[in-house]
Amino acid sequence: MKLKKILLGLACMSLLASCADLDYHEYTTYDKSYVFTDFSRTGAVVTNIYSYLDSDLPADGSLCSACDEAEYAWSWSSVLGYTDGRWSSTNPYSRWSFEGIRKANFYLEESKNADFSELRFDKNYEAEMKRFNRYQYEVRFLRAYFYFNLARAYGDVPLITKVLTEEEANQVTRTPVAEVFNFIVKECDEIKDELPVDYTKLENDAANGTNPETGRITKQAVLALKARTLLYWASPLFNTNNDKELWKRAAEANKEVIDFCGENGIELGKYSEIWGTENYHAKEMIYVRRVGDTDSPERTNFPMGMENGNSGNCPSQNLVDAYEMKTTGKAWDEEGSGYDASNPYQGRDPRLAMTIAVNGDKWPDTNPIPLENYVGGRNALPIAGATPTGYYLKKYLDSTIDISASTSSGGKKHSWVTYRLGEFYLNYAEAVFNYLGSSDAVNSEFTMSACEAINKIRNRADVQMPDFQDNLSSDEFIKKYRRERMVELAFEGHRFWDIRRWKDGDSQKNLIEMQITKNGDTYAYKRVVKSRYWDDKMYLFPIPDSEIRKNPNLTQNKGW
Repeated sequence: MKLKKILLGLACMSLLASCADLDYHEYTTYDKSYVFTDFSRTGAVVTNIYSYLDSDLPADGSLCSACDEAEYAWSWSSVLGYTDGRWSSTNPYSRWSFEGIRKANFYLEESKNADFSELRFDKNYEAEMKRFNRYQYEVRFLRAYFYFNLARAYGDVPLITKVLTEEEANQVTRTPVAEVFNFIVKECDEIKDELPVDYTKLENDAANGTNPETGRITKQAVLALKARTLLYWASPLFNTNNDKELWKRAAEANKEVIDFCGENGIELGKYSEIWGTENYHAKEMIYVRRVGDTDSPERTNFPMGMENGNSGNCPSQNLVDAYEMKTTGKAWDEEGSGYDASNPYQGRDPRLAMTIAVNGDKWPDTNPIPLENYVGGRNALPIAGATPTGYYLKKYLDSTIDISASTSSGGKKHSWVTYRLGEFYLNYAEAVFNYLGSSDAVNSEFTMSACEAINKIRNRADVQMPDFQDNLSSDEFIKKYRRERMVELAFEGHRFWDIRRWKDGDSQKNLIEMQITKNGDTYAYKRVVKSRYWDDKMYLFPIPDSEIRKNPNLTQNKGW
């Protein structure tokens, strides 16, 4: 009964009435003293704020199919609205949510007056107080993280750090994005030393012992948020004057992440360890959101033609073309690459086979027959919902899960990678290249060049791709770097946003599909270009028209 009351109280806290989404007027059956006089109830409030962390495990609506990474197989999916011209302020695919921020502001304001004096004789009092004193820093991180997600989508957003009345919420104005980014960076600087690196190593603490807390914010997660924020701030979408100082700060912050990880045993491991039931234990993980036991990604994305397979997010030929040849390190269409048009997947970057299921693959384990992705094949068009691109997804899916009706194995652990070390080698490479001006440049502060940073990733134990050469021109480096980033971070929620921060919208106007036909024992491969809608206004999301109607002070983004 007590749990039911707590949940009811928490639910009531988020009631919005008819005010704008920025409102945090508290409506609760229980007063604040009920929540902030008990450790478990206080912890429940913080856990609820954690629940607003995002993830983009492959499903209907995943942003991988809203860019050139993939194409969604079913024509009814709402994600197609990003690329067919339906996107508008009245059909906004809204990410305009301040609910997590409201709850964070409420916690930070009200927890200052928390009184646990009646519990001081409990045997765990000292340990619980240590945990309670950390909560404020965890919540400040979460609020900064939510603001980063808003800023990358909308640019200028209202920066609110207190509990608002309904009247105040309906009068706020947008804060310049540079101020929002600066707020995030400042918060990270102030809280980074207040959080542990490893909760299992805390002494005399509630997080220690045989069942330590997992999934809480660490120091390295704070450093990662700062570094990613500074990279976005330095990028063309937000750094319109190409201020070199912003690129320098981004390089410094991403170098700090790399150095800190090196000092604390966080290192690059196998690429294949990035996903799977135990990926949160992988060597390079900085912060992972553990989603729990589920088979939803598999049911959504396993191939048509196998029992209960529904297709879904199908990797594009654009993505396949980004995987270079393993022997030469050249793109498929470069002279001397070694590409064989009659055997297009032979001799490619090993990450291709780990990420994408191609014609003839035995995928997944429970599929009795190798994939027939050719026209008329068992897993191909014209079957409704079959892959339109010629490919099926592997990454983030568990090939051992059985989704058949009679022998279904049920769900298994899935975790969304929020931050991992590989990203920050790439971030550093981009930032130091833009700051120093060439791919092989170094100085006394940045002793690792952009090429050297990327080669760290390409030299993974199960990848072993040829190094980037030091004599690349600026245009050559940018082209190869963006290709490398597309490959390394495929389906991890980066490509959609990278296109926008680079202002590279023209690359999204054409999606390439591979049409495969079978002729006896041989196959023919034909690239088919599919036009997609792009307008430069799409670099930023539209503020929902419903929000502007509630608060006319919220000016709309250009073009919407």
